[in-house]
Amino acid sequence: MTAQNQRLLSDALLLPEKDRAELASLIIASLDGPPDPDAESLWAEEIARRVQEFEKDPSRAEDWEVVKARIKQKLWGSKSAS
Repeated sequence: MTAQNQRLLSDALLLPEKDRAELASLIIASLDGPPDPDAESLWAEEIARRVQEFEKDPSRAEDWEVVKARIKQKLWGSKSAS
């Protein structure tokens, strides 16, 4: 890391938490590239498809706590991830 970047980091770390979070969000967003113009309509289609699938057979729905536990298990193995 360059000296200039190290100074920027040091200054940023002195900011209140809310300001650091906002700054981090802006920096990360700058790496994303241009937005996908089709993303919103594709998500709307996916949501509609999932709702329709659920309405056909609501018995396939799973409790959120069960799903969350399965996700944590896949991500962290046997480690507790609360």
